[in-house]
Formats: sequence, C-alpha cells, structure tokens
Amino acid sequence: MSWMVWTVPTAIFFSSIAAMLAGMTIWEIMSPTIERKGFLPIATTRGDRLFIGLLSAAFIHLGVIGFTSLSIWIALAVSALWLLVLMRWG
Repeated sequence: MSWMVWTVPTAIFFSSIAAMLAGMTIWEIMSPTIERKGFLPIATTRGDRLFIGLLSAAFIHLGVIGFTSLSIWIALAVSALWLLVLMRWG
C-alpha cells in the first residue's frame, strides 16, 4: 500500500474495515440474517448494526479528539465495547 503513502496505522485501520466487511459477507452467505428489533428504535439486520456501529465509532473518536485530552486508545476501547453491545443487543 506504499503507492497511497499511507501510514501503518491507516493501512491497519482500512484493512480491518475490509476484513470486517468480508467476514460479514461470508457470515451472510452462510447464515442469512433477518431483521430484528433490539434497543434501537428500528428493525435492523447485522449489516445495519455494523454500519451504525462504525459510524458511532467515528463520532466517538471525533468527540474524544475534539473535546478531551484523553488518549485515543480510550476512544478505541469505548468504540469496540459499543460495537459489541450494538451487534448483540441493538
């Protein structure tokens, strides 16, 4: 990925997103999802919850970077926990 002049953390980030999408695609092929209603006010599929979780993670990181002096690792931990909760009960 050197042709894009990415740093190692950026390459890891986008590779992780690609791996999650590939994993979700395989999961969907092996076990088709049905919409369900959890604590979110709408019925969602696994893909919907992943998208909402990734979008939420972006806002959590922006909030930590913009409004606090906390470490970005704390934002990562909060985002990962939120994604797990959202995927399970969302």
